[in-house]
Amino acid sequence: MKKLLKRILALIRQIYQQFSSTEKPSTPPSYHPPETPIAPIPTFVPQWENGLVLVCSQCTVEQFSGSSHRINRGTTASEELQNWLKSRLKFDGLWGKYRVVSTSCLGVCQSERVVVVLHHDAVGQQCFIVSPQDEREILYSYIKQLNQ
Repeated sequence: MKKLLKRILALIRQIYQQFSSTEKPSTPPSYHPPETPIAPIPTFVPQWENGLVLVCSQCTVEQFSGSSHRINRGTTASEELQNWLKSRLKFDGLWGKYRVVSTSCLGVCQSERVVVVLHHDAVGQQCFIVSPQDEREILYSYIKQLNQ
C-alpha cells in the first residue's frame, strides 16, 4: 500500500512540474471541426408520399389487457384497427399512397380509445383519438376524402 501511495505522489509531482514549467498560460484545447466535409445521409422519396398513418400499439395493450378488447387470440384492438385500415386502403387502391404503421406509446391515451396520427401533405399532421370499432369508418372516410 505504501508503494502505491508513493507512486501516486510521484506522478502528481511530475504532472505539477510539467504544468508549472511551461511559460505560457494553459488554455483549454479548442474544438476544430474536421477539414473534410461529412458525407450527407442519403434521402429518398417514399412510395407513401401522400400520407402516413401511425397507430399507437400500446393504447389497448395497457388499457385493456385481459379484457374483451382482444379481438382474436393475441390480437389487440390497436392491431385490429391497423390491419383493418391496411385492408381498406388496399381495397380502394390507396395502398402505396398511404402507409399504416404501428408505433409505440404517444402519451395521450384515453380510456377505451386508440391514438392515430395522420400525416398528410395537404393538412400536415393531425392526431385523432378514436374508438377502434365504432369510429374506424369515420377515420377512414376522412383519410379517403384527403385523397380526392
